[in-house]
Amino acid sequence: MRLSGYRFSIFLALFASASITAKAATFAWTEQEIDTIEIGYGLALRDVDGDGKRDILLADKKTIQWYQNPSWQKHIIARDLTVRDNVCIAARDIDGDGRCEVAVGGQWNFSETIQDGAIHYLHPPVDRRDLWTPITLPHEPSTHRMHWIQASDGGYRLVVKPLRGQGNVGDEGYGLMLMTYERPEDPQQAWTRELVSNFLHQSHNFHPVNWDTDPEEELVVASREGVWHFDHQRGFWRARQLTDQFAGEIRDGRLPGGRRFMVTIEPMHGTTSAIYGEPSSPLARWPRLAVLHDQLKDGHALAVDDFLGVGSDQVVVGWRGMNPRGVPGIRLYAPIDPTGAQWHETILSDASLAVEDIKAADLDGDGRPEIVAAARQTKNLRIYWNRTR
Repeated sequence: MRLSGYRFSIFLALFASASITAKAATFAWTEQEIDTIEIGYGLALRDVDGDGKRDILLADKKTIQWYQNPSWQKHIIARDLTVRDNVCIAARDIDGDGRCEVAVGGQWNFSETIQDGAIHYLHPPVDRRDLWTPITLPHEPSTHRMHWIQASDGGYRLVVKPLRGQGNVGDEGYGLMLMTYERPEDPQQAWTRELVSNFLHQSHNFHPVNWDTDPEEELVVASREGVWHFDHQRGFWRARQLTDQFAGEIRDGRLPGGRRFMVTIEPMHGTTSAIYGEPSSPLARWPRLAVLHDQLKDGHALAVDDFLGVGSDQVVVGWRGMNPRGVPGIRLYAPIDPTGAQWHETILSDASLAVEDIKAADLDGDGRPEIVAAARQTKNLRIYWNRTR
C-alpha cells in the first residue's frame, strides 16, 4: 500500500447576518492505495459485517468484493455472474440488522439494447466473507445504475435504471424503463416491480434525494432530456423537469446559507461540470449558477459532502480521460459566496488515477468524510483520508 499526504488552503466565504467574512480553511488529506483492480465500475460505502464501520464494496469486471475496514482485507463474494462485465452495485441496510444488503448489475454491453443486462440480489451466508448466493431478477436491456431507496411504508425498494430503452438505436425509439423492485420476505420468490418512468432515452446516472418533509426518498435522474425529479405521491410517480441540458452525472448539496444546489457533468462522459441552484418557484427550471470546469476529458463521477466541516457542501469531480483521450483527474470545488457563482478549485489527483467511480463517507469515525475512488485505466482503488482540522 502506498501512503502520501498533501495540504492545501481553500479560501471559503462564511456568512454571518448581512456581512461577508473570508476565512481560510485548510483541506488536508493522505492517500492510500488499497488494491490493484481491473475496472472498478461501481463503488458503495456501507457496513457489511455489522461492526459499525463502513466498508468498501466494489463491482469489478468479473468479481464483486468488499474490503474490510480498517485492514482493507479483500473478500470476494461473487464471481462470473454473467458472461460480460459487472457494471453497478447498490448496498444498504434494508432490514435494520446493521449489515447491508447488496444488489449488482451486469452483462454490460454499451451498444446492445435488445437483451443484454442482468440484475442479481446477493443473499449473504452466515460468514459474510464467504461467497454469497446470487438470485437472478427480471431485467430490462442495458442495466446500468441502481440504488436502494426508502419507501413510504418504511421499507426499501431497489431502483434500477438502464442506459437506454429496449431496441433504442441512436438514442431514438422506446424510452428506458426505470423500475423499482420490492424484496419479498423470501428473496427467492418473485419481487414486486413498479414503473417509475419510460420516457427518457439515454441516462447515465441518477441519485436518491429527500427534498420534502416525508421519509420517502425521491429520485433525480440525469438524462439526454435534462435532469428530472421523480416523487412518489399518492400511489404514482410524478415527474418534473429541472434542467434541459443533456447531463450524465448528478448530485445535490447545500450552499453556504442553505440554498439547495445540484451539480452535473454534461453531457454523458462530458466536458463540463455545472452548478444549478434551486429556484424560488417550485415549478421553475433550475438556473445555472456556475461552471466548475469546461475542459473535462470523459467526466464520469461526482461526490458531494462537507469535506471541510464548514456546515455547507463541497463538490468532488472526477474524470477518466479515456474517450476522448486525455489526462484524468480529481478536483475539489468549494463555494466562496452564498450565491454559488464562485468556486475555489483544488487539484487532488491527475494522471495517477483515472476515475470510474467516486463515493464519500466517514470511514474512521472522526466525523469527516473520506473520498474513495476506483479507476479503470490506472487500475487502482484509492482512499483520500480527510485530515482537515
